Amino acid sequence: MPRLSEVIAALENLWPAERAESWDAVGTVVGDPGQRVRRVLFAVDPVQDIVDEAVELGADLLVTHHPLYLRGTTTVAASTFKGRVVHTLIKHDIALHVAHTNADTADPGVSDALAGALDLRVTGPLVPDPSDPAGRRGLGRICALDHPLTVRELADRAAGRLPATAQGIRVAGDPEALVRTVAVSGGSGDSLFDHVREAGVDAFLTADLRHHPASEAVARSSLALLDAAHWATEWPWCELAAGQLDEISDRHGWDLRVHVSKTVTDPWTSHSPSPGAPN
Repeated sequence: MPRLSEVIAALENLWPAERAESWDAVGTVVGDPGQRVRRVLFAVDPVQDIVDEAVELGADLLVTHHPLYLRGTTTVAASTFKGRVVHTLIKHDIALHVAHTNADTADPGVSDALAGALDLRVTGPLVPDPSDPAGRRGLGRICALDHPLTVRELADRAAGRLPATAQGIRVAGDPEALVRTVAVSGGSGDSLFDHVREAGVDAFLTADLRHHPASEAVARSSLALLDAAHWATEWPWCELAAGQLDEISDRHGWDLRVHVSKTVTDPWTSHSPSPGAPN
């Protein structure tokens, strides 16, 4: 069995910490570098339900996309919900490692996994990383469809291929308009509208779209918007990342057992449609 330090070195090679945004909090949060690792669990959120799953699984390492302490803290007391997460991890010798914005811009990264889940062909990054001479890294992805779909058909595909959530897929724009090119960005994407317009795509699929940016975007062009749940757009990365670690394990002869959590940690738990609302 490899030591934690060896596994972390492999993960840092996939998602170097220096490629994270300056405001981000990535890397190893909990864990002894010398501890042995046999089971690894991937998940989006480092919440108590996921940590309890890691305990039940007998995992030695939990890798999440979202940070535990994004804005820092002054306490890890078990009386706080995040402190309880830390206490549970340490008591059961489970390490926690975070890959957030460094995984967003990786090649392949979060948006590649999202595109793959929807059978979209990636043609390049939406916001290229200027430090990548190959032009493959960056935020979001520009994609093409093998054959045109209507906005409604694309939304139905997203609803059927992404994990089920209370929100489903919200749509802005003409549902019968044809889509040939799509920009995708896992997680919150309404800061990217300028780049989406420059890309000249027919639709933009992301999450957490706010009223004013979305309203302005559809008023300025015929761009269709598809708004999915934040968690659902990032969960496909867990499967991609698990597959990458599986390949590394085979190459090094580590015999790791790599798992992906299917626990839904989207915070929205139900949805009541307005009577007479458009479908």
